[in-house]
Amino acid sequence: MLVARYRHRLPADYPMDRIRARVAERAPAWNAIPGLVFKAVTIEERARGAAANAYSSLYLWRDAGAAAEFLIGPGFRAVIESFGRPQVETWLPFDVSFGAAATIVALSEETRQIGPNEDLGQLRKTEQVWGRDIAGHPGVLATLVGLEAATWRLTRFTLQADRADAQSGTEVVHLAAPGLAALRGL
Repeated sequence: MLVARYRHRLPADYPMDRIRARVAERAPAWNAIPGLVFKAVTIEERARGAAANAYSSLYLWRDAGAAAEFLIGPGFRAVIESFGRPQVETWLPFDVSFGAAATIVALSEETRQIGPNEDLGQLRKTEQVWGRDIAGHPGVLATLVGLEAATWRLTRFTLQADRADAQSGTEVVHLAAPGLAALRGL
């Protein structure tokens, strides 16, 4: 599996309803992307307490090949034509745990630097326990713990059904999940 995300920072006066309309128009196509477990489309709005306006997508891919095919295909070309080529962040999954929630409205994220002397094997075990524990809470669809090995950072993502539980102003405006049911069944 592979975790990936890109974010577009938008001007303070950008009409965020344009993003919502774009998402609604294009959402059905995301359910047909081969190798996609899920894509959470998120919006951060200054008017709703975020530090800045932003539009982003968080992906969980079945494998890196599927992610590469998407990046060279027409769906991502449309992103580039509208917003320019974004920096795509990628993480190796340390843990992916699924909860029982069926819908989500918020994404929370925590990132920390991994110390040079930290035992990576022990860290992974600790994060797996954390992921299963959080995924067991009501209202959690999934937790992802990603290792970004270029700068040795660890990022925890939690997809939640209750905005009050989220630790950020990141709203999930659409979830496409063509591969989620198959992975939940494993």
